Amino acid sequence: MGRCPALHRPHGQHQAGLQPHSCRKVSEKREGCLCVTGGWSVGNGFDFACRLSHKLSLSFSPVTGPYAQRQQMSNSSSITQFLLLPFADTQELQLLHFWLSLGIYLAAALANGLIITAVVCDRHLHTPMYFFLLNLSLIDLGSISTTLPKAMANSLWDTRHISYSGCAAQLSLILFFLSAECSLLTVMAYDRYVAICQPLHYGTLLGSRACVHMAAAAWASGFLYAALHTANTLSLPLCQGNALGQFFCEIPQILKLSCSHTYLREVGLILVSVLVVFGCFIFIVLSYMQIFRAVLRNPSEQGQHKAFSMCLPHLAVVSLFLSTAMVAYLKPPSISSPSLDLVVSVLYSVVPPAVNPLIYSMRNQELKDALKKLMHSRLSQQP
Repeated sequence: MGRCPALHRPHGQHQAGLQPHSCRKVSEKREGCLCVTGGWSVGNGFDFACRLSHKLSLSFSPVTGPYAQRQQMSNSSSITQFLLLPFADTQELQLLHFWLSLGIYLAAALANGLIITAVVCDRHLHTPMYFFLLNLSLIDLGSISTTLPKAMANSLWDTRHISYSGCAAQLSLILFFLSAECSLLTVMAYDRYVAICQPLHYGTLLGSRACVHMAAAAWASGFLYAALHTANTLSLPLCQGNALGQFFCEIPQILKLSCSHTYLREVGLILVSVLVVFGCFIFIVLSYMQIFRAVLRNPSEQGQHKAFSMCLPHLAVVSLFLSTAMVAYLKPPSISSPSLDLVVSVLYSVVPPAVNPLIYSMRNQELKDALKKLMHSRLSQQP
């Protein structure tokens, strides 16, 4: 093999010492010799340095195997914060989002707080239906308090950061409240079915002990679901950065940052969970269908109108909540976009907690009377 042609030495550089541009980028065969780029040369030894650097570059191939996995895990452990999705690009729109979110949050907190206070203080509302409504208000208050305050703070201070521990806490809490709400909505549909379709067995099937057990089961299922998914999701190695395409920490967005095939385990858990949610949704729909059939047998048009006006909004909110939650977790990445993800997440995490108090109290005269009585007693106590 022939010698490589001499490389050009820039004018003004001495022969001795380091020549930073001695080895030029040449990747072609000349007279049976391959000149390769790389490295520094000393004096007239640039030809030897070029060949040596080429051999060294060929010796270090990309790292794979267990060491690469350990390196990925170290990259994941080095993440100390995540970047959340901003609602707008300009400071003016961010402030607009802050005031809008603040209004929604205060309205939801006030409405759910009033329901909780009325049910606790008024003994006439100590029935299974209002007991479950009390638990639903507690869940809605916790759910909206998990997502919106951090988003409002980021909009107000024009930042996107959330700490790793904060993201873990937000993820576990939102999973806890969402799964508990799904279970509780199923229990509430069963309560309405027994009350309307089997009124003679209502006291037996839904006694005080049975109601406490059902509510406890709903809260326990939320805790189990949140613990399982949070531990499994946060154990995944992350190597795709730390930017989340959502305004709160969500499992699908964290899975997008995963660099390991172990995320398939979490995907399997999500599929099982979605099947359970779909089963709850089918049970709720069938319960309301039986309720509608029983109501249609009632010859009173006023009774039919009252039942439909109460049940249809309930079914609409439940359908919105469960369907958008399933879409958020089953949506393929090919149709994913920041705007679509944002709309879907708002529909299942913000809208139900804000709308549920209005839907469940709008046609409820007993609850309205209890709230009026409570407010009148508070005002009369003032000097």
